[in-house]
Amino acid sequence: METYRTPYQKPQADTLAGFSLIELMLAMSLGIALSGAILQLLISDSQLGLRVNRMLRERSVQHRTLALIRDEVLIANRISAAPQLEQHACNLAGRLPVLHLTTAAGAITYSVGKAPSGIWRGQVLMRCGPAFSLEGNWSTTTTPQNRVVIDGLSTQPDAWGGCDSLLGLNSQQTAVDLAGSSRYGFSACLETNSGLTGLRLQQQLNSKKNETTIESEKLISNS
Repeated sequence: METYRTPYQKPQADTLAGFSLIELMLAMSLGIALSGAILQLLISDSQLGLRVNRMLRERSVQHRTLALIRDEVLIANRISAAPQLEQHACNLAGRLPVLHLTTAAGAITYSVGKAPSGIWRGQVLMRCGPAFSLEGNWSTTTTPQNRVVIDGLSTQPDAWGGCDSLLGLNSQQTAVDLAGSSRYGFSACLETNSGLTGLRLQQQLNSKKNETTIESEKLISNS
């Protein structure tokens, strides 16, 4: 009986071929580029989230500041139409007195200008008046205190032209731009007959790439 052997066949070259060095380097380059793009996207998203959170936090501080001023305006006996001419209980150190209130516990002055120390950002709004007790009421037994209420106010804000519309004045009514404060980061206006008061806060948040302006307004009415 004869035995037949299958002749040895050398494998074709294409069955043993893998990736060439150039192909491997190209694939690696594409992978690195894709990873870098994804990383940049994640960083940008994180920075955007931080900016949004900061804006929300600063706007919340603005609302609390305006709420504090509103409460004191509503219980004041008098709102001065010329705060720059009043006698103030504290040394304002060159800051502009924007709002001066006469209350049962003493005078309260809100002033805007240079910060009292380097720990504060930009211009500041300061309150000179009676201190608060632990219950949140005015303390009449202590000397007036001059404290920063909010910092980061715009040093070159847009001139506030929205007072009349905020107060809803007609053509026969005129609001007083208190101490010319419409050119400052904290602005106040007053309609002397009705007692309507308008407030504006504008902050400037600076970052490495851009600047963001945050602005809030408040209408105060005794009615």
